[in-house]
Amino acid sequence: MNVIVAGADTDEIAAAIESQGHEVTVLDIANQSALEDAGLETAGALVLTEVAQATAIPVAKELNPDLRTLVYASESLPEFVRGQVDLAIDPALLDADTVAEELDA
Repeated sequence: MNVIVAGADTDEIAAAIESQGHEVTVLDIANQSALEDAGLETAGALVLTEVAQATAIPVAKELNPDLRTLVYASESLPEFVRGQVDLAIDPALLDADTVAEELDA
């Protein structure tokens, strides 16, 4: 599965996902153009590591309605995006390896 990780990856979620055998594309900024270039239309999941980029979630869901969305950040999600996120996890509660394993579940 192709997984797009967007934002600063201080908790190394991209490496953990890659170690599970997934193809990972890392983006600094998740705008529509970057998401399309990263292959969002055929991606299986989008992982945001910065809540400040939450506006990317509705854009991503519009481009790929079957996309799984995950926010792996310690900040709270804005209200406007909560209903569109499949999973929000605080890195202080689950490490990156555990989260990466759950992508296959």
